[in-house]
Amino acid sequence: MSLESGKPTNGDQNQRIGFLGSNRLLEVFRTALANLGYVEGRNIIIESRGSQEDRLDLLPNAAADLVSLRVDVIVAGGGTAARAAKRTTTDVPIVFALVFDPAEAGLVASLERPGANVTGFTTYDPQQARKQLEILKDVIPGLARVTLLGDAAVTPALFRENEDAARALGLQTQTVKVARTPNPDFDGALEQAKKEGAGAVVVISTPVTAPNRRRIAELATKHRLPTLSPRDHADSGALISYGTGFSEPLRGAAVYVDKILKGAKPGDLPVETARKHELIINLKTAREIGVMVPPAVLSKANHVIQ
Repeated sequence: MSLESGKPTNGDQNQRIGFLGSNRLLEVFRTALANLGYVEGRNIIIESRGSQEDRLDLLPNAAADLVSLRVDVIVAGGGTAARAAKRTTTDVPIVFALVFDPAEAGLVASLERPGANVTGFTTYDPQQARKQLEILKDVIPGLARVTLLGDAAVTPALFRENEDAARALGLQTQTVKVARTPNPDFDGALEQAKKEGAGAVVVISTPVTAPNRRRIAELATKHRLPTLSPRDHADSGALISYGTGFSEPLRGAAVYVDKILKGAKPGDLPVETARKHELIINLKTAREIGVMVPPAVLSKANHVIQ
């Protein structure tokens, strides 16, 4: 379905930015825009929709609502939001952030030449899976089996990269995919991991794990399972958080919005990749589950939570 776009007809000269994503992503994006000189109510209006992380089913209607408001550009936080926006309009420019593999997801023709009305920033790093598993091996002596925990509805590539990296490092893997329901069964998933001999859990960044990150960490602690989570789950209580956060891609999205509002075409702006990786170690969680983090690993951490 394609909905036509156009400028507001109510006399408002401010440029309108539609934001499709959670409130915590919106606040980072809003700050990034302010740093570029955009002030709400003075030279821009931000129309935000889809702020509930656990209500992904609302995103298609939210995207259609933004298009009906005749926004000048839509910013989509995450793959589900980006796909909802792309299915809704071929006219309004779309800038995505926090998408794992936009080419495989069908959002762009290629990273170098995205084409059409979509571009953005990806967190795809082909080496990240190996790096995070190497960290786990350094922290947990004799680690042999790892559970990969994620979303049953996401692209298989999210799991495949970790499975391949684990195999290359001599680790066995167990992939557990949790369904998107009002009350995802993470307790059952972690009980299964423990029962089948997992020495650690790698939490994949997906639409079902992000809003439930604290619950996952609490349950993993209860089962005394070390967890490695994405960088943007560092507030969850996971033992280890590693990777690119959402700040860098959202700052990049703000830069692209600025370019588009000044006349650039999204299809001419190459998809950029977030490069900054951070390692966060939670020693409070380590004490609770009886893990001794080696000094060599602590020395590499960007942040240590006491």
